[in-house]
Amino acid sequence: MSLERLRTGAPQTAGFGLGLAAVARPGYITLGRSEDLPADRSVEALRQRAHQLLDAAYAQGVRYFDVARSYGRAEEFLASWLGGHPEAADAVVGSKWGYTYTAGWRTDAEVHEVKDHGAAAFERQSAETRALLGPRLDLYQIHSLTPDSPALTDTALHRRLARLADEGVTIGFSSSGPAQADAIRAALAVAVDGAPLFRSVQATYNLLEPSAGPALAEAHASGLTVIVKEGMANGRLADRNATGPDTAALRGTAAAIGATPDAVALAAVAAQPWVDVVLSGAADVQQLGSNLAAARARLGPEDLDRLAVLAQPAADYWAYRARLPWT
Repeated sequence: MSLERLRTGAPQTAGFGLGLAAVARPGYITLGRSEDLPADRSVEALRQRAHQLLDAAYAQGVRYFDVARSYGRAEEFLASWLGGHPEAADAVVGSKWGYTYTAGWRTDAEVHEVKDHGAAAFERQSAETRALLGPRLDLYQIHSLTPDSPALTDTALHRRLARLADEGVTIGFSSSGPAQADAIRAALAVAVDGAPLFRSVQATYNLLEPSAGPALAEAHASGLTVIVKEGMANGRLADRNATGPDTAALRGTAAAIGATPDAVALAAVAAQPWVDVVLSGAADVQQLGSNLAAARARLGPEDLDRLAVLAQPAADYWAYRARLPWT
């Protein structure tokens, strides 16, 4: 199954994917991990949890799976699951390079990941990814591209990425930070021999942080597949955390349509006409089912207008995110 088949081009029809960031390493910045994960966070325990999620997601129609070199053992966990499920030949696999996992399977590490968008890092990490995923790799993305990244101007790297594209792997990038829109627009201008290099973008977009929306709409209009990550704002929009006055509109809308806050939050993302895939970052099967209920949640224009009041200044959102502890 090619990445192109994930593009919908129509409102209210975005598909859903599963990301393994929260379950392929013992520490992450999602709120409530002590409630979501088992006390045993050994490699084998989290492998089993990841496989349970992959089983449930595939059974419920999810076909896009998101991993990264820096997500602990995410590529390894996904590769072993794919190897045991020949029926999942229609799964689409996306991974990322540009960050190296450095926590040593600990939650209290001083540094959990190190960023490097240089050509040498690409050569090393792409070899590691291909060793694990082989021909199952459909999409390879630069991880967390920012306006100051050398990957935007390194023409030698661009040509190496274009050669990978010639081998059948879609080249994309993810973005993070308050200047996501600038990074997205800069990436849209990158070309090799007159042809656009990037054919996919994965960005943070949610009810609290919608600032990348116009740039993502431009990317979609330019033919890129648009994947949305962090639609739950690292757990801030989950029922157990959306309890304050700043999220009253979310709770009210959920009650009005008979849905859970997480389903409403993700349905609001999926309602954007330029979104192709919305990622769930669920840490257990129950969360996954609740997230995927977003596909059945129907939000009208008046609901989306009501939810728009949740938006925060991008700088405030990212400053709060930067303070979240790894647990």
